[in-house]
Amino acid sequence: MARDTSSIVKMSRREGYALHPKAHKALVKRTTIPGQHGRNQRGKASQYSLQLREKQKVKRLYGLLEKQFSNLMKEASKKQGESGAILLELLERRLDNLVYRAGFAPSRRAARQLVTHGHFMMNDRRVDIPSIRVGNGDVVSLRPKSVNNEYFKKLDETSPDNNLISSWFKKDRKKVTITVSGVPTRDEAEPDIKEQLIVEYYSR
Repeated sequence: MARDTSSIVKMSRREGYALHPKAHKALVKRTTIPGQHGRNQRGKASQYSLQLREKQKVKRLYGLLEKQFSNLMKEASKKQGESGAILLELLERRLDNLVYRAGFAPSRRAARQLVTHGHFMMNDRRVDIPSIRVGNGDVVSLRPKSVNNEYFKKLDETSPDNNLISSWFKKDRKKVTITVSGVPTRDEAEPDIKEQLIVEYYSR
């Protein structure tokens, strides 16, 4: 399965945005764009550059490749409503994102790995595809064989409870289950995203 294995810290520095929890400290220490000479100034960005960087930021934040992201944008643009908000809804409904949001993984990359390794079931069926989209009524649970896995036995250490209360899903941390009861709102997606720039990028 194709995935981007680039350094998440370097990508965070390039976008000027923490794409992973461990990137926060790195951004404080080094604010320059990665490169041989470590440029100190980003310069005045053109409108196209702003659109491109926002697209790259969100694509990398959710861990998608270019074709995946482009196809998702096409799907969002065909639906009724604001394309940008619909795009974020579709991204939030990915299985790996849900596992991350529920606090069962410390990052989206870690959640993707847990799903890929087959630790979760969806509606009592084993799943190993991170991009599977969850919907109202779906139940995501820990696979019985994974109950004794060291990661989940020490879940409070490996991924401390984020205490997130969401309107579109409920989690049971003891049983490691997630019940989907709706769809995410725009306010429940990442707050620092300018989705209109992404829509403009793909509308060129």
